[in-house]
Amino acid sequence: MTLADTFAAKTPVLETPRLILRAPRLADFEGFAAYQASPRSRFTGGPLDRNQAWRSFGHLVGHWVLRGYGVFVLQDRATGAAIGTAGPWFPEGWPEPEIAWTIWDSADERRGLAAEAALATRAFAYETLGWTRAISLILDGNARSAALAQRLGCQREGGFEHAQFGATAIWRHPAPDAQGAGMEAYA
Repeated sequence: MTLADTFAAKTPVLETPRLILRAPRLADFEGFAAYQASPRSRFTGGPLDRNQAWRSFGHLVGHWVLRGYGVFVLQDRATGAAIGTAGPWFPEGWPEPEIAWTIWDSADERRGLAAEAALATRAFAYETLGWTRAISLILDGNARSAALAQRLGCQREGGFEHAQFGATAIWRHPAPDAQGAGMEAYA
């Protein structure tokens, strides 16, 4: 068994009605790199060239190693395709642990998949990791993510000036015991 196989085997797998949330795999890099090269990535640190995307992809995997958790790759149950990421995220420089999400291709938007993944990973963060609070950092101008945060029950709570990304809004997720905080509330 390779180290990559061991990583995949030891990483939790979450399942929702339409998604399998699993560890990042090398085969996911092409979709991730295409997303990072596109203007769609402007709210998540891009666009990035292929070499920078490789480093960013390594950051996703390394976060699991260093923190013991990280973002999951979203695999569409119907097609088997990797379509984005979502999950608990707390890299250096963040003010608090975050629930993060991305959908890599616009063809996968407007289906509620980001909400489904965010709710599942928020429940994972609260129920499995023991988090008592969570935020989502959303860059100013990212109206789609702000609308999703509102649908998830988040409240805007000030701002944060990130050294790399600039002005970022802090969206506070409902507490673990709040109505709709868990997986039972798929949007």
